[in-house]
Formats: sequence, structure tokens, C-alpha cells
Amino acid sequence: MTPGAAATAPRGPDAAPATESLQRDFAHAARQYGVPQGVLLGVAYLQSRWDGHGGAASVIGGYGPMHLTDARTALASAPRPGHGAHGSHDGRAGRDGVPRPTVHAGAAVRTPAAVPDTASLPARLRTLERAAALSGLAPEELRTSARANVLGGAALLADAQRRLGRAPSPDPADWYGAVAAFSAADDAATASAYADDVFEVIRTGHSRRTDAGQRVALAPDAGAVADRAQVAGLGLRTADRGRTECPRTVSCEWVPAPYEELGEGDYGNHDKADRPVSQSVRHIVVHDVEGYWDSALRMVQDPAYVSWQYTLRSSDGHVAQHVPLKDVAWHAGNWYVNATSVGLEHEGFLAAPDAWYTEAMYRSSARLVRHLAKRYGIPLDRQHVIGHDNVPGSTAAGVRGMHTDPGPYWDWAHYFTLLGRPFEAAAGPRSAVVTVRPDYAHHRPPYTGCVKPGEPCAPHGSGAVRLHTAPSADAPLVKDIGLRPDGSESTTNVNDVGARASTGQQYAVAERRGDWTAIWYLGTKAWFHDPAAQPTAVGARGVVLTPREGLAEVPVYGRAYPEAAAYPADVPVQALSPLPYRLLAGQRYVVGDRVPGEYLYAPTFDTSAHRVVRGQESYYQIQFGHRIAFVKAADVTLMGSYD
Repeated sequence: MTPGAAATAPRGPDAAPATESLQRDFAHAARQYGVPQGVLLGVAYLQSRWDGHGGAASVIGGYGPMHLTDARTALASAPRPGHGAHGSHDGRAGRDGVPRPTVHAGAAVRTPAAVPDTASLPARLRTLERAAALSGLAPEELRTSARANVLGGAALLADAQRRLGRAPSPDPADWYGAVAAFSAADDAATASAYADDVFEVIRTGHSRRTDAGQRVALAPDAGAVADRAQVAGLGLRTADRGRTECPRTVSCEWVPAPYEELGEGDYGNHDKADRPVSQSVRHIVVHDVEGYWDSALRMVQDPAYVSWQYTLRSSDGHVAQHVPLKDVAWHAGNWYVNATSVGLEHEGFLAAPDAWYTEAMYRSSARLVRHLAKRYGIPLDRQHVIGHDNVPGSTAAGVRGMHTDPGPYWDWAHYFTLLGRPFEAAAGPRSAVVTVRPDYAHHRPPYTGCVKPGEPCAPHGSGAVRLHTAPSADAPLVKDIGLRPDGSESTTNVNDVGARASTGQQYAVAERRGDWTAIWYLGTKAWFHDPAAQPTAVGARGVVLTPREGLAEVPVYGRAYPEAAAYPADVPVQALSPLPYRLLAGQRYVVGDRVPGEYLYAPTFDTSAHRVVRGQESYYQIQFGHRIAFVKAADVTLMGSYD
């Protein structure tokens, strides 16, 4: 939401050979501290998927495969990167004709304290300190050595077992309470949800090659049972679930956003509604906070700020709900999308390559999204589960101010695997539609501007592919005239989405030449490197559209508003206001939904004046560039399902 500090950059693992040494480190630590190896591996998988992130700290100051937290050290050395459009516009954007101030008293540009008070950091942000005391290993060693880090994690688990009055045991079920304690959560529900996830990992097993080239495997143990009664011995608080609308499989508490009058016709920080009776919920928008859990909760409880439905904590996946799902939060920067979506903020920074989003947070988020998708009938695909960086500007003037989170380092492939909808080939290699799907860990396009303008970012896995004007890495990047009306080229800046396609997005193929594939993108051909030996896209099936016969081009919109005749006399007519792009004859774009022309009129604190205006005009949502867009159904022809 607002700029803040990021974690330190990694020391890249590019040259690290594939070995079994980390597997041996887990075995050694398990023996030394009497912890079942499956438990130690299960905890580490949930913490980091066994990645070391090159010694870089996570957003909460966690280090190494065990994600031991030392926030004080991480924050002391954290750079302060820029984050493009973050914090520069009003989340209510697009409410043309609403007679009230655009921004209340600095709300949209308010910057909270960049870091929490390090003198009173909670236990979940100081686990490395205790690991050092228990293991006798130096803090620096615990931060930089994977072997030491694993030993420190094992020491914490063994100590938690002792504190619970339980003897070491080879049976994983005897360690449920210790695993819950390892989370350092301060409430019983979060600790239990964390331990449940670890035991799911133990039961199902996993194997993978880490970011440092290490081969690690955890054999499945289907008999590993979770003894939840052990959590009672931790003496943790009971979080107030209050009015939360979360699945029982996530820990969730009610931290309400205020609905208050602020004077001068202004109010905050969301709108009362009656969804899905009043309007359908069609999108789930994934954000990152561009900050920390504590600062996010302070912001969303400020009536002069904006709002979102949920915040997710990095360390353990804990969820806070702020706005009832029936109401409209101000999070997307596009009023049409606000009115038809749910917003999820994740603790983190998009421009910090290794301020990593944790496995615990990914899993909790995926369970929440599955719950929301089932509740509202939302398809689990990338035209419905979108990033904030996929939300279009409402109007041409708004394009340049749109946000860019969660950015190119969010692992959409892993996220959708957790959602139960992995991105797999659905058609052959010469298909007319493709799904973008690079190998996240090994696909490392260069970016700049993570810390300083123009300065290269640390090499890191990415789910985004770069788009060129010709089938050559030396060709210029495609232009985005909405972002750069002067016609200048897109850049490799981490916040520049002008020439970027993201994992899971689907596009119609325009041409193929050798190792390069061209797609229709922002009204032009856009080429990306797609070698058969290491493809960055897979064949897909999808419905596509093109301008109807006789039209050389059709306008593209950032919102699907009704025609002027549909508005009652007491509701100001909203201009259709096309974006500065055109969909040209012969071009094809993948269709998401057919949606009605619809506008939520919510001008006052008093909800009696609110209206939902619907017209006869309908639209198709399409994947047009990096962001979604809308075209009038009357302007286009569907061309059926292509593969």
C-alpha cells in the first residue's frame, strides 16, 4: 500500500551445485536434538520450502531454511526501495460524479512508520535470538549457514517439547504441541493452524530442489496424526473471530475497519452494500502490503485511509478480516473492480526479491481464496484471481497511477497449485492459445530499481516473462502508450508492467518463429523467448474474440459501465471513457466473462441514496495486456474455443 523498508538482498545461489548436503544436515540435527527427522523437515518446508534465499532475510527478518527470525538485525540493514505507484492514489478511484473530496486529509499518501518499534518486538520476530542461546551457535552463523540454521531450528523444537513436559519421542504425533509452539503465534487458533499445515506436509511428503541446488526429500508418513489437545499446554490467547467470514481451516480474527463520517461530505473507509444480492462478486484481488503486519492493521483502522477485506501475516499465515464481504472495500484503485471484488493484502514488499512470501502465508491465502471462490462461484483462473498489478485504470488518466503489486516475484504457479488448479498444458505445443508458465526457480529475467533507480536487482526466480517487439532479446520492449503517452519504450524496472506477461495469464498466439512466440498484447504483437527445451508457456484452450466484421478497431475499457439511457434521473451518468488502446481487426484476445454494464452509485454515508445501475449494454472481460480490460459485446465476435 505505501512504501517502506525491504529486507536485505540475497547472495545469489546461481552457481551452487545440486547436492545432498542439506538433507544430511537435517538428519544430523534431528539426531543431535532427538527430534524426528520428518517433523524437522516438515517444519522447515512450511517455513521456507527448504530454501535458504542466499542468506537474505524475509520481510519479517527470517533467515535460512528454518526461517529463524532476527527482525532487529534485518531492519537495521534494510534498504528503502521505491515502489512506483504505491501510496500515490485513492483506492476509491473511478467514482466520477461523486460529490466529495477525492482524498481526505492526506489519506492516500500517508506513510506510516516504516518499521515496528524494535524495542518491543514480539517473540515471533526474535526466534533466532533464542536459537542462539539454546544451541550455542553465533547469531551470524545462524543467519548465514544452512547447517547452523537447521541445528538452531531443531534446538527450538526440542526446547518447546521440554517446556511442554514431554519426553523426546520418535513418533511425530507426540510433537504436535512443540510444532505449534515453533510458530511463535500468540493465539491458539494460529498455532494450531500452523501445526496442522506441518502435519499435512508430513503425511503427504514432498521432494524438491532448493534455490541453492540442494536435493531434499521428505517421505510421506500417512500415519502421522495431529493431537490438537497439546496446544492447550501453550497457554495462548483465544483470538476474537467475531464477524469473520473465514474457513475453519485458517486462523482468523476480527479487526474492523471504521465506517465513519469525517465531515465535509467525506466518510471512510469503505461502503456499505448487500453483495451478492446487490452485485456479484467476480474477482479476488491479491495485494502485498508494501509494509508490515502491524502497519497494515494501523492503516486499515484509520477512517481517513482506504480499506480491504483481509490482511495475511507472513510469519504464520494468520488472517485478520476488516470489512464484511457484503460491503465494498476501497482497495483496487478502480471503482468498478472494487464493487465486484474481495481484496487480500499480504505482508511483504514487491521490490525486495528475497523479502520472501512464506509458505505458511501462501497456504493460508490459498485456503481463504478457495473458500471465497466456492462461496461466490468465482472460477479459479487468472482472469478472476488477479494481482493488484492486473487491475486496469478506470480511465485513460488513471492508467499511470495504477499499482504494481504483488509484483514479478509472487509465485503464481505455486499459489495455483495450492489452490488445486495447477497450470498444466491443456493443448499441444502449436496451440493457438497459450498459458504463460515459466519455471519460477530457474527463470530469472533481469530487473532494476529494487533498491535504487537503475540499479540491477539481485537475481531471483520470477513468474513473469518479458515481451519484445521482435523475436530477439536485443529487440526493444513493447510500448504501453497508457503508461507512456510520449511513445517511449517500456523498461526493466521492477514496477514497470508495460511489457510483462505473468504466470497463468492466457493469450492468443499471433506467430511463432524458432524459439520465440508472439502473442496479441495491447493491440500489437509481443514476442517472448519460448524454447522447446525450456518453455515459458504451455498450450491452452480458450475462447477468443476479435472485432466484428466491418470494424477496423474497437475501443477498450477499464470498467464495464452501462449506457447513458440506463441511469435514473437522480444518478449522474458515468462516461464510458475508453482507455488509450485499441483492439484491431485480425487480433485475438482470450475471454474471461461476459458481464453486464453496471455501476454502483454510493455518494453518501447514508446508504439510502445508494443505487446499482444496470443497462442493456454488456461486455466481455479479456486479457489485453498485463492487466485485464473490457470490450463491448456488440463490438466483437466470439471465435469459439481454440487449442
